[in-house]
Amino acid sequence: MSTKITRRVAGVVATVCALALGTAGCGSSPDEASGAGRQDIENALKQGGKVKVWAWEPTLAKVAADFEKKYPKVDIELVNAGTGDKQYTALQNALAAGSGAPDVAQVEYYALGQFVFGKSVVDLASYGARAHERAFSAGPTNAVRVGESIHAMPMDSGPMALFYNKKVFDKHGVKVPTTWAEYTEAARALHKADPRVFITNDTGDAGATTSLIWQAGGRPYKTEDGTKVSVDFTDAGAKTYTRTWQPLLDERLVAPIRSWSDEWYKGLADGTIATLAIGAWMPANFSSGVATASGDWRVAPLPQWTKGKDVSAENGGSSLVMTKDAKVKELAYAFIEYATTGAGATSRVAQGAFPATVADLESKAFLEAKFPYFGGQQANKVFAESARNVGAGWSYLPYQVYANSVFNDTVGKAYVSGTRLEEGLKAWQEASVKYGKDQGFTIGE
Repeated sequence: MSTKITRRVAGVVATVCALALGTAGCGSSPDEASGAGRQDIENALKQGGKVKVWAWEPTLAKVAADFEKKYPKVDIELVNAGTGDKQYTALQNALAAGSGAPDVAQVEYYALGQFVFGKSVVDLASYGARAHERAFSAGPTNAVRVGESIHAMPMDSGPMALFYNKKVFDKHGVKVPTTWAEYTEAARALHKADPRVFITNDTGDAGATTSLIWQAGGRPYKTEDGTKVSVDFTDAGAKTYTRTWQPLLDERLVAPIRSWSDEWYKGLADGTIATLAIGAWMPANFSSGVATASGDWRVAPLPQWTKGKDVSAENGGSSLVMTKDAKVKELAYAFIEYATTGAGATSRVAQGAFPATVADLESKAFLEAKFPYFGGQQANKVFAESARNVGAGWSYLPYQVYANSVFNDTVGKAYVSGTRLEEGLKAWQEASVKYGKDQGFTIGE
């Protein structure tokens, strides 16, 4: 979620059915052993050609122009084929049809698995991507690598932080919470002081829920050998999450407002929504969508489940993949490498993207940058620390796009009925397991 993304997907079954084992629509596996050496890539750049890129991230426009300037014989055709799920549906359909697919595509980390399992993307390790692994922070690195294979290169990341309305907290004499227990107490105090004020908004969101479970130590998803998966929302991390979040719902301490709606932006602007626990890509959305509250908001570390233990999680972020249909794979890789490392990455950071690259995360210019919107705060110091503290070992399902699409039909019931979060998570687990079995996956315990 490098920017706002849609968690619902139209035609999910059509999108993911091509991932089923043995389905011809998945296409043949790319010859991953036939990757290019550096000299092959340099020769391709000298010869030139066209690279079609599907991406919605606006900072890539300058990166593409800079790349063309550096390599005059290369033409980068940048196409916005839709954001998130809309693009994934179009991309999967084009790949299944064997025509119309781009050479390079932007894919969020949570959705990468479906394209890897469908053998729709090329292993970039054979083109030299392994040389850049240490260039990226741990969360994005873990998201794009399985074993020795590197399925994409990270564009950005979404280490979480707590955005809070300092004006509201100061007005009511409430301390900024450092633990989730304190967060609940702050929610009560704020709502008691002013019944119009809610600690946050929540109508049920798969990405937000899984990120908080991740931070709490939960690891509900496991995949082995690409075909054996397990789903378990009964582990300690999931229980820790529900023990804290359920009282917030029971006591009606969270606003029943959908994120990214007009009502949501209004609540952030007038202070009736007091905090957001979300990814580090959020500042640009505040500046553009909540301009009237400039100076009111600040950034703090994500509250901890255990006092004194600094753990964070990712919430969003995306990568660039090379599709199996890429016409000149050496050129496709060259652009991916340029856009995600070195000058390309730094250019995107300068335009407001949150870096996945360690060099940019640790640069003095980045860390000491002052955010006028946040009262001059050096917010990147908070974000960079969060990136260092992302919990290890997280993974998504190979069909996470589908799983997320049925979140509101399962866990979402806890927001509109007497269903408990634990019950909703169990129903989500059962729905995800059933779908996996139907698609030919082996479901483990």
